[in-house]
Amino acid sequence: MTFRRYLVLAFVTVSAPLGDSFLDKGMKQVGPVSLTHVTTLFHAVATPWIAGGILLLIGFFASWLTALSWADLTYVLPVTSFANVIVALLAKFWRHENISLSRWFGIFLITAAVGFVMRGPSYTEHERPQPAPASTKSAEGACL
Repeated sequence: MTFRRYLVLAFVTVSAPLGDSFLDKGMKQVGPVSLTHVTTLFHAVATPWIAGGILLLIGFFASWLTALSWADLTYVLPVTSFANVIVALLAKFWRHENISLSRWFGIFLITAAVGFVMRGPSYTEHERPQPAPASTKSAEGACL
């Protein structure tokens, strides 16, 4: 794996929890939203924290697609599961949420299980077939 690919995976891991935390902060400022009052949804999207969260999640999705273009899902998903730890840390120290001991234990179990899965065989490093050279004429071109 190249350094750029590690950066993509790091961005996937960090952008989702940050985006979700931005959305949480923004929605706490906006208050309750109902689908029956669509204007409140437009107001919510226009707030800086919500807009920043949406941009981070768009960045997450773009980098997620990038990672899936060169790695197997069974590789990318476990690598990015460290985001669970980042979400908990952001919730505890930035959003000042109370996280119970059982939730910390659950996060530890998830992280340990992911570490166990990551030690298994990976088919991410396989070679992809190269396209045929463009110098050969197609059947259509030969008929003209």
